[in-house]
Amino acid sequence: MKSLGGSEVKKGQEKEEKKAVEAAKEVIDFSKVEIEPLFSDCVDFETFSKSDFRAVKVKECVAVPKSKKLLQFTLDDGTDTERTILSGIHPYYEPEELIGKTLIAITNLPPRAMMGIDSCGMIISAVHEEEGEERLHLLMVDDHIPAGAKLY
Repeated sequence: MKSLGGSEVKKGQEKEEKKAVEAAKEVIDFSKVEIEPLFSDCVDFETFSKSDFRAVKVKECVAVPKSKKLLQFTLDDGTDTERTILSGIHPYYEPEELIGKTLIAITNLPPRAMMGIDSCGMIISAVHEEEGEERLHLLMVDDHIPAGAKLY
């Protein structure tokens, strides 16, 4: 069995890094995307400041029984208590692909009961229409951002 020298290992790592960079440069065609118009009403800074946006880590995510749309998230929000948020995104994501991700949530909404479960916040997503079909993408951020980090 032949062992690789340091130079060969380095070249292999460089090739892998180059492939990763090229994959990240994927060209996305936005020419068929329709975006909702911006709101014309302004929100004063004091009102905006009352919204508590936080980075949250997905500890667990499961489909809500008897629901086609709802996923139940168990989140680390940087406190000692797990946070439960329900989101109607199952048509766009499978629960297992979200475990371990770092998302953005608004955490100071009053609890809202859905399917008998209290949802304590809202996960933030981006929505647009493309060729007559709604598309949704969760806002996922760098995993180096700790749970509970406040967004401004």
